[in-house]
Amino acid sequence: MARYAQQSGLVARISDSTVWRWLHEDAIRPWQHRCWIVPRDPHFQVKAGRILDLYARCWQSKPLREDEFVVSTDEKTSIQARVRVHPSLPTRPGKMMRVEHEYARGGAWAYLAALDVHRAKIFGRCEATTGIAPFERLVEQVMRQSPYKDARRVFWVMDNGSSHRGDASVQRLTQAHPRLVPVHGPVHASWLNQIEIYFSIVQRKALTPNDFSSLQEVEDRLLGFQDYYERMATPFDWRFTRDDLARLTRKFAPEPSALRLAA
Repeated sequence: MARYAQQSGLVARISDSTVWRWLHEDAIRPWQHRCWIVPRDPHFQVKAGRILDLYARCWQSKPLREDEFVVSTDEKTSIQARVRVHPSLPTRPGKMMRVEHEYARGGAWAYLAALDVHRAKIFGRCEATTGIAPFERLVEQVMRQSPYKDARRVFWVMDNGSSHRGDASVQRLTQAHPRLVPVHGPVHASWLNQIEIYFSIVQRKALTPNDFSSLQEVEDRLLGFQDYYERMATPFDWRFTRDDLARLTRKFAPEPSALRLAA
């Protein structure tokens, strides 16, 4: 940037420290970046709005009844068992835990989970891979238990992953479980799915650092953490509403001048 300022004729000479001072005064940080994506689903607002309504215990403008439930579900793939070449050293006074950099691969699980968003109840299982059959085993695991097996309706919020997308998936799920109502979110909107919040907690609290002697140890950690989490957790304080969604979608709407140019 100092060279550019000189070459463009802004200054005859300038020091790096002056450039840093300019950047600091204007809060400009060109070394930072943030990835983002513009919603491309033409029905983004409709699909997202249905999910937000369910989080607020509402469906088609009517409040949910006591025997109606909302479940958020997804898969966390490729959870490895990294067998460290040398044993990790535990924390000591004044010293943090030390984990060997090199490891051997001990296999990987796909962790399928479902969250009752209003009860902070977690259901999860480890599978060798994702797919239609593993996902349907998770659904069966939830729907055979009370209160879901006797519920009026159980809304399943899910993304458009290959295990549970499209009309064929809706038909399979509803035929097997007539009380189940699949609710697919918009494409590229995983932030609307509350199970992703739980997955981030699992990653930080149960899987980091990744230091496991076997896949069985990984499974024990994941399922054990579920039990621990349920004993102390409360439902997430979800505050993103339909009004927030409307403001967000207006931000991405094309300017009128751009529409005229496109025409």
